[in-house]
Amino acid sequence: MPRCWLIGYDITAPRRLGRVHRMMIQHATPIEYSIFWFYGTETGLQACLTELGHLIDPKNDDVRCYPLPARGVQERIGCATLPAGIQWTGLPAPLDILA
Repeated sequence: MPRCWLIGYDITAPRRLGRVHRMMIQHATPIEYSIFWFYGTETGLQACLTELGHLIDPKNDDVRCYPLPARGVQERIGCATLPAGIQWTGLPAPLDILA
């Protein structure tokens, strides 16, 4: 059964960082440069993480993967992650507490 995951990484070498980013864009949706939203099955997640494991240096790089609750609260504060006029219903609406 598909579910949502948050995958983040800290890659120490610029070339590896570029390779990892290009690979992750093929499997997940970028939220920030090194934070991705993955929606899929456990098998799909393991395939993504296996491919990612071949690109990183495990002694120097850090990759983390967190499951997101199916009906968890999602909020964001600050500027939009998409250009003005484009809305993606998978992202929470902005909070106007800073205005």
